[in-house]
Amino acid sequence: MAAWPYNTQQWQRLRRLKLSDEPLCERCRARDRVKPAKAVDHRVAISAGGDPFPTLDALASLCTSCHSIKTAEDEGRARPTIDPATGRPFGSSEWW
Repeated sequence: MAAWPYNTQQWQRLRRLKLSDEPLCERCRARDRVKPAKAVDHRVAISAGGDPFPTLDALASLCTSCHSIKTAEDEGRARPTIDPATGRPFGSSEWW
């Protein structure tokens, strides 16, 4: 991709729409926690071929902490905490 999308009006509009649609962190909600979302993240990273301006269902509303964890997971710096097949958090009984 030639340009970074996050500084564009198109991305800012998409971000506002997603946070309006899903104002709570989706990962926290999956763990029965309530925390306001501050970041909008691509479910499929742009670097992995994801659309820079996808539909809302291809975006995730995340709190700052969960966004940092997901970014580390995507970059291979952390073990996954969410099962990609189900979207549910891994439990303490998982092998890792």
